[in-house]
Amino acid sequence: MSKTPSDGENTAAKSTAPASAAAPVTEEITLENPIQRGGTEIATLTVRKPTSGELRGVSLAELLQMGVDPLTTVLPRISQPSLTAQEVAQMDPADLVQVGGAVTNFLLPRSAKGET
Repeated sequence: MSKTPSDGENTAAKSTAPASAAAPVTEEITLENPIQRGGTEIATLTVRKPTSGELRGVSLAELLQMGVDPLTTVLPRISQPSLTAQEVAQMDPADLVQVGGAVTNFLLPRSAKGET
């Protein structure tokens, strides 16, 4: 007797979703000096791995060097809550370095990070 899907085997159960459909890579960062936005305070910031389109108009070399201008361009595109360029420009330098480190880490290939 040959097996058919009606014999209890679900042929549609196998996932063929591309790897890009996975949840985005994020990092939550606690700011040393929270950002004031009106009456609210932003004490934690979640940044996610940018897509290539979100890097448009930015030199990757400058972004990897954590340049202020590229970070000011990219962070509003990948932060939650979404920061304005002015808020990024007013961030404490220690917080900007911490967030910039997360962004540059997203850009490195797994092999450079010692992952397989």
